[in-house]
Amino acid sequence: MPFDPSLPLPNSPLESQVIRDQLQALFVLINNIVTVTAAQVDSTNTLPQGSPANVNVSVSGGTLHFSFDIPQGQEGLVGPAGPPFSTAVVDSVNTVEPGTPAAVNVGFDGTNVRFTFDIPRGNDGSQGQQGNDGGQGPPGNDGAQGPPFAQAVVDGVTTLDPGQQATVQTSFDGSNVRFTFGIPRGSDGSNGSNGSDGAQGPPGEISQAQLNSAISGTSNNTNAVSTLDSGFADPDMEALRQKVNEMILNGRR
Repeated sequence: MPFDPSLPLPNSPLESQVIRDQLQALFVLINNIVTVTAAQVDSTNTLPQGSPANVNVSVSGGTLHFSFDIPQGQEGLVGPAGPPFSTAVVDSVNTVEPGTPAAVNVGFDGTNVRFTFDIPRGNDGSQGQQGNDGGQGPPGNDGAQGPPFAQAVVDGVTTLDPGQQATVQTSFDGSNVRFTFGIPRGSDGSNGSNGSDGAQGPPGEISQAQLNSAISGTSNNTNAVSTLDSGFADPDMEALRQKVNEMILNGRR
């Protein structure tokens, strides 16, 4: 039922249904109120002298729309001649968005006629053909110092075929320098001829020369591996390079 401001009647007993109906009707009225968030002047029309002024107002969505009808004023008296001016001065030329009407503002400071122009820029042109590649630019500035790392981690060591170049892949995960090594194995040696049996020697300890001679052909795997000869500025990386070289050199015969 619609809202009735006369209910409930004065001094009448309270009835829940009447109160509920009135509150529901007020809720509907409040929800139907239009919220105006903007105002817009749609047109301004000049009427002949003596015509009554008029304003038309409408609401569309949340916008209040105005249309003004304003009568032309009576022609005024001719004013006195103004002072002569010596020069015309352009104070500024502003570029406005495409489709915006061009505008000229004119002022007079007593001597100079001063102009301010608003000129719309043209619409963007179509995509042109791709230009030629530019020349090599100059090198960029050095980057910032990277974060320190906690330790070096060897993720894997792969055995390559004989004759392949040894490889070292390095990456940094934010805390650790990670290494992956590729080390070529040595070429297989040719079989030598069987020597004649020697005389039985006396028992006893062998000399260092005899030991070196006995194991000289048993560890050729690292002879073809080059050492890491380029030093690192970072102390931890340099220490790791030296340890890797020690491992390579100690395995040679």
